[in-house]
Amino acid sequence: MSLTQEKKQSNAVPMVIVAGLFFILGFATWLNGSLMPYLQQILQLTPFQASLILFSFYIAVTFTALPSAAIIRKVGYKNGMALGMGTMMLAGLLFIPAAKTQIFPLFLLAQLVMGTGQTLLQTAVNPYVVRIGPEESAAARISIMGILNKGAGVVAPIVFTALILSGFSDTVGTELSQVQIDAMADKLILPYLGMALFIGILGFAVKKSPLPELASEAEEGGNRGHLKEALAHPNLALGVVALFLYVAVEVIAGDTIGAFALALGVENYSVMTSYTMGCMVLGYILGILLIPRFISQQTALMVSAVLGLTLTLGVVFGDNTSFAIANSLSFILGDAPLPDTLILIAFLGLANAIVWPAVFPLALSGMGKLTSVGSALLVMGISGGAFGPLFWSIASGTSGQAIDLQGGYIVMLPCYAFILFYAVKGCKMKSWK
Repeated sequence: MSLTQEKKQSNAVPMVIVAGLFFILGFATWLNGSLMPYLQQILQLTPFQASLILFSFYIAVTFTALPSAAIIRKVGYKNGMALGMGTMMLAGLLFIPAAKTQIFPLFLLAQLVMGTGQTLLQTAVNPYVVRIGPEESAAARISIMGILNKGAGVVAPIVFTALILSGFSDTVGTELSQVQIDAMADKLILPYLGMALFIGILGFAVKKSPLPELASEAEEGGNRGHLKEALAHPNLALGVVALFLYVAVEVIAGDTIGAFALALGVENYSVMTSYTMGCMVLGYILGILLIPRFISQQTALMVSAVLGLTLTLGVVFGDNTSFAIANSLSFILGDAPLPDTLILIAFLGLANAIVWPAVFPLALSGMGKLTSVGSALLVMGISGGAFGPLFWSIASGTSGQAIDLQGGYIVMLPCYAFILFYAVKGCKMKSWK
């Protein structure tokens, strides 16, 4: 057996384990797209209050990304993954008293803890994908993980609808009685309990698994990477901003589409995230097929940004009473009466798919011993998911009317414009001078 074959075999088991973790990350993350409008119904929230459900989940990244890197340096990548999953299990259990009491701050606390666990797991698992193979094909490997992550995003809303929303689809657009509110809240308990137990068992299995430990920065080059030294690399610093803005638009497209559909009176609003995630899966598949064989990571990023700008203009200035796109895609969508604007938001998943896989390796290029600090900073970009929906809700106003929510999507334009700048120039900058 050749050395190359041995290396491929030695990498196979870790990649399978990591792939499973990306699915779990995606499932827990993209439940938010269904949870947000569901809680908006139960707790009678304003658009701004509903956006706090996403804010509390993603803002955890801001406070826990760098501490997560410190924890991983101390306990190692594998133990870091297990700790992250243990924290996610605790978050799942917190949803039980939140559902029983219907106290909004308890839901926000559960979301905050879930975001903390996700951050620790993300900080540990992402470097594995980048460093376990050649740098030039890192985008393709991340795309494979993205298929699993976003594939879970397709499954999660469907599971949510089947286990939680079933029997309540006729409540859209109606005033709920207290009996209905209690029944809808109680429906959250068993699914979140099951998810918590599953994640806890899987975390224990990961700790006992044959997952090899990556060499630490201290082993590779001596001194620990420092924040200031890492930020001296423009391709990393600008990459953090690009990922912040990317996650902002990704979460807007994936998690607010349900709230927008609810305002439009769409009964199956809780599965709308699946459409966006389905488009993202298609984008990841295209990334695997095209990068780096036919186009570079940088070119793919430019195409994604231009497509994002175009689709955003279509959403903001589109007609909520037009069903032309849904009718032309009836072989996929069936007879679902979905306005063109909703379909265009889902198509944003296609534009967003390649951004993370392209930016992450471009930003970490040449970081060497600063890889874990750079990774932590990039993971901090996930906090963009806290602010994207928040700004969207502010731009949408307080009416909750569909036309106002539609106008709020204009906040995505400057985000895609910066991503385009990073693709054209920012990723190639090696000095601030």
